[in-house]
Amino acid sequence: MSLFIPFRYRFKQIPHSRRSKTDSLLNSLNRNFTLSLPAKIDSMNILLLVGGLLFILLGANGLTDGAASVAQRFRIPNIVIGLTIVAFGTSAPELTVSVSSALKGSADIAIGNVVGSNIFNTLMIVGCTALFAPIAVTRNTLQKEIPLCILSSIALLVCANDVFLNGDEANILSITDGLLLLCFFAIFLSYTFAIASRTPEETAGNDGNIKQLPLWKSTLYILGGLGALIAGGNFFVDGASGIARSLGVSESVIGLTLVAGGTSLPELATSIVAALKKNPEIAIGNVVGSNLFNVFFVLGCSASITPLHLTGITNSDLWVLVGSGILLWLFGLFFAKRTITRIEGSIMVLCYIAYTAFLIYSL
Repeated sequence: MSLFIPFRYRFKQIPHSRRSKTDSLLNSLNRNFTLSLPAKIDSMNILLLVGGLLFILLGANGLTDGAASVAQRFRIPNIVIGLTIVAFGTSAPELTVSVSSALKGSADIAIGNVVGSNIFNTLMIVGCTALFAPIAVTRNTLQKEIPLCILSSIALLVCANDVFLNGDEANILSITDGLLLLCFFAIFLSYTFAIASRTPEETAGNDGNIKQLPLWKSTLYILGGLGALIAGGNFFVDGASGIARSLGVSESVIGLTLVAGGTSLPELATSIVAALKKNPEIAIGNVVGSNLFNVFFVLGCSASITPLHLTGITNSDLWVLVGSGILLWLFGLFFAKRTITRIEGSIMVLCYIAYTAFLIYSL
């Protein structure tokens, strides 16, 4: 009969001492559960993150326009403008964030920004662009530029494995590693100049796409752009670090995901717009150039300023970086005639989603 007694009556039959222990246990579980929940994200950190990114994008645009106008005024060749000023402008977000992070002692954000940006560029940007329109890949890109991109990832993997290769106590991108990466960047830049100089082009800066600005306005754009880049980088890093602390996750995860995606927005927008205008091939050059610039120049500058200790960035992340480049090369070489198809693009997007899910699951 006791099975049919209402629960409230059966609970009343529990001795007072046992009820006290039960209440104490429930209160303890409630307190522990409440403390285990992540703290509420401060709106100021989100404001710093978004505002910092806007400052970086506006500063990069102003600096690029001002510097390009000055270069054209002094009749510097267009190819030099494109390979230096414009390339710097598109990678300015990654450079600003990584250098600011290195100076603030947030090495995981500095390295995670580059590693995450390159993975995002290869898998997400190329994949999304291919979903809009299949991407034709030139023979020279498949034979030289994409393999060079893979080589840059392997170079970073080697430099970041002091424990495994040298038996050191920690993995550090030292100042020597940074200078070595900058030497690689100089070689890459020389190669790019050599390739570009073979194409017929006017030697004088005479590109109609470059804004003709008065000298005083060009100077104002350059100084204002530099100031916005510096301020935006500081705001962005402070916001990202604050969000990481609020969520209770490592700075490496924030760097690999949130920071990397934010700094890669210009490349994503450029590639999708190019695909909509029936020029999806721009995405490959955009991604390869940005990835090489990020590893050789951005990390080279950051590590040359101060050694970067790898604490949250693991070999898994670096191998994903290498694997993403190999996957791009295989898709362009074997499965279609030098074309990244929509199916291959969807596979690349799914690979990035799987990697992001792995990062979240491993928290």
